[in-house]
Amino acid sequence: MKLATIRTADGTAAVRLDGDQAVETGAPDVGTLLRRPDWRAYAAAADGPAHDVAALDLAPVVPTPSKIFCVGLNYRTHILEMGRELPSYPSLFAKFANCLLGARDDIVHPGETEQLDWEAELGFVVGAPLRRATKEEAAAAIAGYTVVNDISMRDWQWRTPEWLQGKAWEASTPAGPWLVTGDELGDAADLEIRCEVNGQVMQRSRTSDLLFDPADIAAYISRFTTLEPGDLIATGTPGGVGAARDPKVFLKPGQVVRTVVEGVGECVNTIVEDKP
Repeated sequence: MKLATIRTADGTAAVRLDGDQAVETGAPDVGTLLRRPDWRAYAAAADGPAHDVAALDLAPVVPTPSKIFCVGLNYRTHILEMGRELPSYPSLFAKFANCLLGARDDIVHPGETEQLDWEAELGFVVGAPLRRATKEEAAAAIAGYTVVNDISMRDWQWRTPEWLQGKAWEASTPAGPWLVTGDELGDAADLEIRCEVNGQVMQRSRTSDLLFDPADIAAYISRFTTLEPGDLIATGTPGGVGAARDPKVFLKPGQVVRTVVEGVGECVNTIVEDKP
């Protein structure tokens, strides 16, 4: 099953994708839908107004998650390119709901940074409450997978040992285009992930290179906080980020960033000049 949150003249709506049609479920967004214990059956049976998929105005797949967690340094290749040892535990940082963008929204290049960088990521969304979960319980509670790009302001990120100020920039993080349930993806165990800038491949890897897989991450987080339906987790980025290149390469207004996860979909976002 594929689910998305779309923008309409009356607000947002959660839809189920059926081929070239998107059928409204009656919920205002995917996060709200996932808070129903029967969300799978409810979404599968929904028969609301239909929209042409090609014409959808896509909102972030979960517009207002209660929590957004991101994992740093989780692909073996990326860890090695950054000159670090393989960690024993996931390196976590947080974002806020106002960081999120839709899969086709523009990304404003903030005037405060000169080092805007890309980070293609597999995201997943929690579909049931999790607290002190086993890995098996965590795997069962994953509602599905999505595409995320953790656009980062490197000069802000590296101002201090803590990364938050370079990672939690408002309206910076595409998340979409939809959520795809794990039964369609083999639980995302071995999918190609790719980032292109103006058609040039900058990152290409497979989710099988993840050091900590989605169930590992969800179970670990649940040891210290309750994960709720609709919470979004980004699993980390592979090698090929602009800051690790020699010379370093960063995004400029006018460039198009295409973030692809095999079997899930793609986010295509244009970098635009900041106009305060």
